Parts: sequence; C-alpha cells; structure tokens
Amino acid sequence: MLTKAGAIGVLGYSMPKYTQPEINQTSIQFGSMRANSEVWTLFLSYMAKEKLKAACLKGETKLKVNIQTKIYPSEELTIVANVKGSVNPHERFVFSAHVQEPGANDNASGVGTLAEMARLTAELYQAKKINPKRSLTFLWGDEIVSTRRYITEDTTRANGIMWGMSLDMVGEDTKKTGGSFLIEKMPDPSAIWTRGTDKHTEWGAGDVKEKDLFPHYFNDFIFDICKAQGKFANWTVHYNPFEGGSDHTPFLQNKIPGLLMWHFTDVFYHTDNDRIDKVSPTEMKNVGISGLTAAYTLISADENTATATVSQIKTDALTRLKTEFELSKKAIAEGKPADDEKHIIEVWCKWYVDALATINKMPVKAETTRVGSSIKFATNEIEKQTKVYLAELK
Repeated sequence: MLTKAGAIGVLGYSMPKYTQPEINQTSIQFGSMRANSEVWTLFLSYMAKEKLKAACLKGETKLKVNIQTKIYPSEELTIVANVKGSVNPHERFVFSAHVQEPGANDNASGVGTLAEMARLTAELYQAKKINPKRSLTFLWGDEIVSTRRYITEDTTRANGIMWGMSLDMVGEDTKKTGGSFLIEKMPDPSAIWTRGTDKHTEWGAGDVKEKDLFPHYFNDFIFDICKAQGKFANWTVHYNPFEGGSDHTPFLQNKIPGLLMWHFTDVFYHTDNDRIDKVSPTEMKNVGISGLTAAYTLISADENTATATVSQIKTDALTRLKTEFELSKKAIAEGKPADDEKHIIEVWCKWYVDALATINKMPVKAETTRVGSSIKFATNEIEKQTKVYLAELK
C-alpha cells in the first residue's frame, strides 16, 4: 500500500504514557520492521516528532535519511552453570536471566547480577563455606525460549526442578527510572480480585481464573526474605499480582513454582535511554543477596527450616485473611452481594491451606512427622479464623 502511494520509507512515533515522553523527550521506543521490507522504517523521539510537525506546518519539508540495517541468521546461545548438590543432586533451584534485550536495566542488570551471584557461589563452594544438599543452576539465554528449552528438552531434569527465579530489570536506580523493586507473585487470588493495596503495574493484568491459581509457599517465602533485606538495607520492596511475560512463565506453565524479581514502571523501559547511568549497584546487590539467601536456604532446607516456614506462612495467611475480611465487610456495606464476598475469603483460605501443604516437600530429608504436624496445626488455625470471618459477613 505504502509503495503504491510512492512511499520509500516510514517515520513513526509510539511512546506509552508511562515513559513520560513530554519530559524524556529524546527517548525512542524499541521497534521492529519486517525482514526484506520494501520500505525502511524509523521511530522518532517526542522531540524529533514535534520538530518535524512544526517544520511540516511551515510548508514543504525535506529530510535526509541515512539508514543501515543488517539482517542475518542468528544463533541461540545459552550458558548453564551448576553447583551439584551433595545429597539430592537431581533436585534443583534454577535462576535465569535473559541476554537478548539491549538495555542496561533490561536486561544487563539481570545478567550482571546473576553473574556475580554465580561467581560468589563458586567462591563460597570452593572455600567449603556452603555445602548445598540440592543442586543450584544459573542460566543465561534468550528470554522465555532458553528457559522453556531447559525445562522441556530433558524431562528427567525437569522433574527435579523445585523452584525457578527470573532476574529481569533488577538494577533500577528508582530515583531516575521511577517504579520500585517488585516480586511478581505466582497466581494467587489477588490476580483475580485485585483490591486494597494490591495493584497491577503498567504491564497489565493477565486473564487469571480460579483454575489457574498456583498455591505454594514460594510467594511469601521470597517476599519475606526480601522484606528482611529491605529492613536491613533501607531498601523499598513491593509485590504485584501475577501478570506474566518473562522467564518465570515457562516454570509456571510446567507446574514448577516460578517467581519474577523486577522493577516497574520504568520511564526508560524499552527505549534507547536505558543506559548504564540508570543502573544502581546497590539495588543489584540487594536483589543478589535476597536471591542467594532464598536459594541457599531452600537447597539445604531441613525440618527446622520447614517448621519455621510453616509458622511464617501461617502468620502471612492470617494477615491476608484479616485484610480481605475488612475489604469484604466494606464492600458489603457498599451494596456488594455477601455471597460473592464470602467466596473471596473462602478462596484465599483454600489457597493458603494448599500452600502450607507444599512445605512438606521442603526438607531435603524428612526424618520425623514434625513438619506434617505443624502444617496440620497451622491449617486448623487458618480454617478456624476463616469460619469466624465468614460468620461475620452478612
């Protein structure tokens, strides 16, 4: 159509609102053009677009365009580094960071943080300061593609993956980029009923149904560790309901607990202004410490670790149920059907009861029934409190 009209090229402008183009006027959004296209394509910054509009309004406008493109067959390259567990080497925690994005935060910060995490792990392992009972894997490759292949191309290996963690845009200097550090949760009821302090990012909500919920202790376990590091290092930590779109999704699609460490909303996301000056080494350090603390704990977890986790998840569950109860009470007062509000509380209760049950598999070796007993006690307490709340919702 364009060539028939005599066009030899296209100048385009497309900047999402959250990039604040009127402020960051030189940012240009990443884009793509069809291979072997008959016309060339250039995206403009807000400043260039405004200058061009002003020039066009004065009359005939001529541009000199120098554009060079290179199209070539690419090769998918993946690096996998392993620390072999001493007791259950087939069970593992997998970190992944994608390499194909060209930005400093997205995702050189994830690649660099994971490289330092791997270097430190090797150093501690060689010095015999850590003795992992399960294996620990560090993976660098194309986003989603390499992680999916790692999971699906070897079913025996996949069966041993117990946790997955994606590092994507983890180094933001939030004073410059906006947003904050986030843990994107696996699908829990907040992805269906997003209310109160829960909110989605500019990335946008996915279409999560009750059948898609993924109850597991991993959500709260990781968030609690990040909060502890946040308190220690004066580091701001938040979470968001499940949205998808990064390396955590292949884990979830294969029924493996998977979380995302990231930052959003970033005003320089997917633009040519995502440069090294927007990266914070302190932020990367906090993410790396939190990630390794979680991984080292889980790959060598014993019954004490598990019972402590049961206690923490029970506390988190009761806190969440109280929050949801208050929200539902307010909703009913505003005219919402009581049955609908009760259903939300019931779903949260079930999610946490099922999440507690997954802690049974946390210890490398189950030696007694202590973990099972603590899960049962915590479950009873959560169900008892839920009944109290349900009785009050009228």
